[in-house]
Amino acid sequence: MRASWCAHAAAAEACVAEACVAAPLSRWPRRRSRQAGAAQRYAEARGTAELLASGSDDFTVFLWAPAAGKKPIARLTGHVQLVNAVTFSPDGQWLASGSFDGAIRLWAARTGKFVAALRGHVGAVYQLAWSGDSRLLASGSKDSTVKVWELKSRKLKEDLPGHADEVYSVDWSPDGERVASGGKDRNLKMWRR
Repeated sequence: MRASWCAHAAAAEACVAEACVAAPLSRWPRRRSRQAGAAQRYAEARGTAELLASGSDDFTVFLWAPAAGKKPIARLTGHVQLVNAVTFSPDGQWLASGSFDGAIRLWAARTGKFVAALRGHVGAVYQLAWSGDSRLLASGSKDSTVKVWELKSRKLKEDLPGHADEVYSVDWSPDGERVASGGKDRNLKMWRR
């Protein structure tokens, strides 16, 4: 295996805590039931191995399970230019990768199996961010737009033009109602859902 420059890395350990909170509390009518349910979900999530993902200049994403060994468990291919962003969904089920080829690729986080390609950017994808409920993915690009993708339909939900230059960063508010973006135009924008 040739050595490659690692452009981005992400860990899925955070999904352990978030997976316990993600289930709706309305399913648990009493406090003890809610506590027992949370403890059970935590134990189930904690039982899964921590995963790491790395995107690199050889157009690939590697999926790693550090506790299992030093070799990657999967090599994810399909991008045709440098992979600049990788991020796990908060629920731990999905891995998204963004590339200089303008595409976002969705993968099953545990297996690395390809799920879908999200196309719409006409420039390099610089940054990806999942909403807290793992239903939406925001992407920032060289094409000066922020795009919001819906996981269920795997289609573009919102196209958010407005920056005058490349968008370097995107992130969701904790309540999932707003997306923040920052770019080369030296502007910070807040977008409401």
